Amino acid sequence: MNTYRKFCPNVFVAQCNEPHQRGESIMVTTKRGKEHECIVHNLVAQTAEHYFYSITRADGFNAQERMKRKAERFEMASSNSEKKSNQYWKASEEGKDFLSLGEPIKVGHHSEKRHRALIERNHRRIDNAIAAEKKANDQRDKAAYYASRTEEINLSMPESIEYFEFKLEEAKAHQEGLKNGSIKREHSYSLPYATKAVKEMEKQLAMANRLWG
Repeated sequence: MNTYRKFCPNVFVAQCNEPHQRGESIMVTTKRGKEHECIVHNLVAQTAEHYFYSITRADGFNAQERMKRKAERFEMASSNSEKKSNQYWKASEEGKDFLSLGEPIKVGHHSEKRHRALIERNHRRIDNAIAAEKKANDQRDKAAYYASRTEEINLSMPESIEYFEFKLEEAKAHQEGLKNGSIKREHSYSLPYATKAVKEMEKQLAMANRLWG
């Protein structure tokens, strides 16, 4: 059975018991037993018992689509939480006309128990409304976060080769500009940081080529 195995940040490869060819279609099983049809790309590692291949989903599902679906789920959850909050606020208006009169609780009177219960119910509803509203805001923030990542390119995608080639050239140009003075150094660590950025992009590009080249 072929299963998913995390290879590096953002990237899951297929752990297989048998060798496969580039372009071959295989079924890969998740931890929960769900199967996905995947296309084999490169052999990225091998042990005595397993072969590890970079893969893409045959249905085109990728990290960007995953971010989009997460954004949609949190947006829907936020909408539901907002509705619950409004329902609690509306329910907290029970007895509004009576309470607006400012009548004190008549201790010992037959109405005392009902009066106290009404106030307690409305207090609980207000607390629930505030909690639901906070939850809606948190979910809305998460929806916005995942929506912002729908165009992100990372190592899980074959197009990451071109992306990191571009980012490496960009980093090298910035480094060279700092060296020759065409770009002003903002502080004493500007050049070391730029050099570090070049090395990081070289590392990312090497990994992208290993996975998809």
